[in-house]
Amino acid sequence: MRTRWRAALAAAGLALVLAGCTNGAKESAAPMRADSAGSGNSAPVEQGKAPQPDKGKSGAPVPVGQPGVSDRKLVRTARLELSTPKVADVIGRARQVSQAAGGYTGQESSGGTHATLSLAVPAEKLDGVLDELAGLGKTVKRELNTQDVTEQTVDVEARLATQRASVERMRALLAKATSVTEISSVETELTRREADLESLEQRRNSLAGSVAMSTITLTVSEGTPPPAPAPEGPSGFLGGLAGGWHAFLVFGGGLLTVVGAMAPFLLVLGVPTVAVLWYLRKRREAKPSAAEPEAAEIPTA
Repeated sequence: MRTRWRAALAAAGLALVLAGCTNGAKESAAPMRADSAGSGNSAPVEQGKAPQPDKGKSGAPVPVGQPGVSDRKLVRTARLELSTPKVADVIGRARQVSQAAGGYTGQESSGGTHATLSLAVPAEKLDGVLDELAGLGKTVKRELNTQDVTEQTVDVEARLATQRASVERMRALLAKATSVTEISSVETELTRREADLESLEQRRNSLAGSVAMSTITLTVSEGTPPPAPAPEGPSGFLGGLAGGWHAFLVFGGGLLTVVGAMAPFLLVLGVPTVAVLWYLRKRREAKPSAAEPEAAEIPTA
């Protein structure tokens, strides 16, 4: 009898030990399966923690919600000052250049020897148009300005979304209003919010237009054309001969110029001077001839 009880107790203890081993194996296998399931491209996320932002190739985290370099909204403007002997012709050709690039002309003012013209061209063609305009005359000054309006654009878009939702809520309240007082109050608030929405939309459209089209302020003033470059002469013996002949002609021309300048003075002063000198010389020659007879009358000893 005692032997049977001992065998039953031993069997019960062995069953409890096997059950404990089985539960332990299951518990240890569960984390392993979880780890193997999270060993793919994405790391396991602990409960209660937000996912971390992805990192770029450099290892630095990329801010969530920030536009990249290629998504920046840039407003580009330029100023160009030219000098040319023909102001009207340059202004006309500048209009043709802007229209050929898909742009248009804006404000214009001219005053004979001075003219100012505002041009709007697509932003991606700004550099090419500036190069073409610079070739119309002598460049006096060239400026290019860039303004980043990305944050303003993002802010306006966020405010637009909020304002649209606010207008929809007021329209829902207006549909549920029953009394005249409620309808009047809701309509007043709805009108104000719709006006704010339209103002934000105009602001958004203005920013988009400034980004898409660049403005060029062109100033043209009258100036003398640059001197033509002197042609290159021959070298060697022929070059020296040509240079000597050119120097001789220059010297001869200068000498003739001096003689021509002195000719009036020689004519006015030289002729009387020559006449006076001739008279004095004749007078000196006449005195000895008159004294010779008096010397002949003296008797000799």
